[in-house]
Amino acid sequence: MLRLAPLVLLFAVHLYGFIDCLSADEHKVRTLSKPAWMVALLIPVLGALGWFTVGRPREDAAGRPRTRFVAPDDDPEFLASLSKSNQEHEDMLKRWEEDLKHPEQDLRGGDDPEPDSRPKD
Repeated sequence: MLRLAPLVLLFAVHLYGFIDCLSADEHKVRTLSKPAWMVALLIPVLGALGWFTVGRPREDAAGRPRTRFVAPDDDPEFLASLSKSNQEHEDMLKRWEEDLKHPEQDLRGGDDPEPDSRPKD
């Protein structure tokens, strides 16, 4: 019975690797394509060893699959935030321009509908 323990253990590891490969997302499998890994897993010890070392999708420390980095110009959320930020800046600049026009009109002496309420010397 004890002689069969290593064989049962190898079979269990091989079966686990095969099922893990079947359930893995095809786009996240590393090194080879998923069908190639299925064929490689037919080799009893080397197939499972290869799958667990270089084929299986990586996960971060929390157990979640790693997220792929997206460049800022390919990220729609980032581009939308830039558009919103640009609109806010445009609105702010328009308000500043309006605020600057009023004192300029006062200095020119004129177009302001309210008379200047400051005492004159």
